[in-house]
Amino acid sequence: MIDVRDLCFHYQGSKHQVFDHFALQLQPGSVYGLLGKNGTGKSTLLYLISGLLRPDSGTVTVNGMESRLRLPEMLQEVFIVPEEYAMPDMSFEAFADMMRAFYPHFSDDLLAKCLTDFEMPARPNLKELSMGQKKKVYMSFAIATGTRLLMMDEPTNGLDIPSKALFRKVVANYMEDNRTLIISTHQVHDIESLLDHVVIINQSRVLLNSSIADISRRYAFRYLSPQEMDNTVLYAEPTLQGNAVIMPRGEGEETQVDLELLFNATISGKLGNA
Repeated sequence: MIDVRDLCFHYQGSKHQVFDHFALQLQPGSVYGLLGKNGTGKSTLLYLISGLLRPDSGTVTVNGMESRLRLPEMLQEVFIVPEEYAMPDMSFEAFADMMRAFYPHFSDDLLAKCLTDFEMPARPNLKELSMGQKKKVYMSFAIATGTRLLMMDEPTNGLDIPSKALFRKVVANYMEDNRTLIISTHQVHDIESLLDHVVIINQSRVLLNSSIADISRRYAFRYLSPQEMDNTVLYAEPTLQGNAVIMPRGEGEETQVDLELLFNATISGKLGNA
């Protein structure tokens, strides 16, 4: 569905090359977590996929169409929720009418359900919303568009703890199997229960591109006392509960993937690409 080949990109006025011959392929129908250190280009990659930015060279295609061309056939199937945005100076009803015109699969019923689950009024006043409330309304619109590809950049920023739980509920309830969701975030604990695939990038390289199921098949995530540590441990971090470790999975053993531990191990070079 998404095919990035030999991508080079830098922002005008900057000598820093955000992407240098970068390549990535993402298959449809998954919920992806896009992770990386600050400045690795996570947000930039989402903008390149959506066509809001254009590569210096190389190609980014979505469903076989180059994103830089911003063809209507592609744009009606792509929606991005940026980290920061301003709600338009119009009524909720006018905003909804505008969205319907661009997205043929837009669902008023789904919009109403999302707003209800986010504990928002059916017709919110866009001028009186807090940052967290704006995110809830905008994410409700995003899900209601029915696009095959949905991207969210730091969606839980600005949400309080109960609202983060509501976000997980809404995504779990209303993301259909034929839709692809890419979530770029630093708040890994906010989203790890939603993901079925993880992509970790760093310095124009893909360090990890693997399904949660495959990671779970290969590795065990456990807590060990200092006396239990041995040479089978691939990566360890000290915690109050003991050493949080990643080690090869034993036969019949299955543990929950610790996304933050996985990220740190991958960035440190302790785990190879999967």
